[in-house]
Amino acid sequence: MGTKLIANNKKAYHDYFLIEKYECGIELKGTEVKSLCLSNCSIKEAICKIIGGECFVIGMNITPYEKGNIFNVDSLRTRKLLLHKSEIRKIADQLKLQGYTLIPLQVYFKNNKIKVEIGLCKGKKLYDKREDLKKRDMKRDAELNVKKAV
Repeated sequence: MGTKLIANNKKAYHDYFLIEKYECGIELKGTEVKSLCLSNCSIKEAICKIIGGECFVIGMNITPYEKGNIFNVDSLRTRKLLLHKSEIRKIADQLKLQGYTLIPLQVYFKNNKIKVEIGLCKGKKLYDKREDLKKRDMKRDAELNVKKAV
């Protein structure tokens, strides 16, 4: 039983330092599961918040299922994430620190269940992003030089 990736948030890795990852379930309605089977999902603009002791993902876009007619729900609705209370408390304590935020990183199937990987992140400054780009470019150049030498 492997995993099948539905959506990936590459922008989060560029804009944030990843502190910690959590895997959680997601509460879906009706035809949203069928739409996710077709990989009709975007989490680029999404963010997670803890409201009243529960974790929610806001701004996650699941495109309505084409054959769903009246059973389709709003594509940008707020969806509940399924985490243990102890995990939510731990995350809430860390979110109180300045600069930390909760971002969805991936949506994927795991053993026929839809899972969301969320990350506790700290925002990068512009110079941090430039530094990452420089490192990546130098690594790519080094690999090309090795291939040319062989």
